[in-house]
Amino acid sequence: MERILDIGPLRSLVAVADHGGFQRAAERLHLSQAGVSQHVRRLESATGLRLVERHGRGSRFTADGERLLAAARRILAAHDEALRNLTGADLEITIGSTEHAAARLLPSLSASLEDAGSATTFRYRIDRGARLREGLASGQVDLALLLNAADHPGAVPVGALELTWYAAETWRRPTPPDPVAVVAFDNPCELRKRALQTLADHGLPATIGAEATQLAGVQAAVSAGLGVALMALDEAPPGMVAVPDLPAPEPLMLYVCPRAGLADDVVALAAEAVASVLAGPVGRPELALAP
Repeated sequence: MERILDIGPLRSLVAVADHGGFQRAAERLHLSQAGVSQHVRRLESATGLRLVERHGRGSRFTADGERLLAAARRILAAHDEALRNLTGADLEITIGSTEHAAARLLPSLSASLEDAGSATTFRYRIDRGARLREGLASGQVDLALLLNAADHPGAVPVGALELTWYAAETWRRPTPPDPVAVVAFDNPCELRKRALQTLADHGLPATIGAEATQLAGVQAAVSAGLGVALMALDEAPPGMVAVPDLPAPEPLMLYVCPRAGLADDVVALAAEAVASVLAGPVGRPELALAP
């Protein structure tokens, strides 16, 4: 019997990996859970390999399943690109950004991209920087806005972000040897790294007074007087003030990072749009980023 890897089952396999299980994959693909399971069984029958196995109450990919998953991503990327080229369908690009940057950066960015007159449709994914890097590797994200990402293949620098220390109005700088309490995003985080490094470079002891996964949590902790935070904001949030008597940090570079194989003209279009937003009329970047 001829062995065939059909596109539908391959798409189900990738969805199971990307969305954390059969039920969520089914919801994403508008299929029944039984339909997704049947697709995986068809792939196992075609390959003669066990691809997914039970693990606790859920399931996980076997080593063979991981190998096929990587191949499935390449096959689907080639399939979808060929279909777009042959049918003339508009290209759809997913741009990743951190959730707390979205409200300030993405409205201007999306308007700038629309004004460019491209036939490309842009969608946006809001996530942590580490997850966005994973999305680039898996193909879920086409472009991501990342801090200090010169190590990413094809990364395009689009502007430097000026950083400012913020604290509650009642905050007072401690006297050494008492450490400066820093409020930071949890690791990995470029802002956290830059804050601690800046203090260390000037001989100031520091400690993490509070940490959070979201900008709202960082700002709440700072407003509560738990420490100072380094942020890329153009003005102080309510309940906070800029702190002028701590060492000024070096700016952080923002990069537009593409997934492998993304067309150069799409990367150039997005990079130009982001650079234009960052170099806006106020002369300061209107965004707050955590890696």
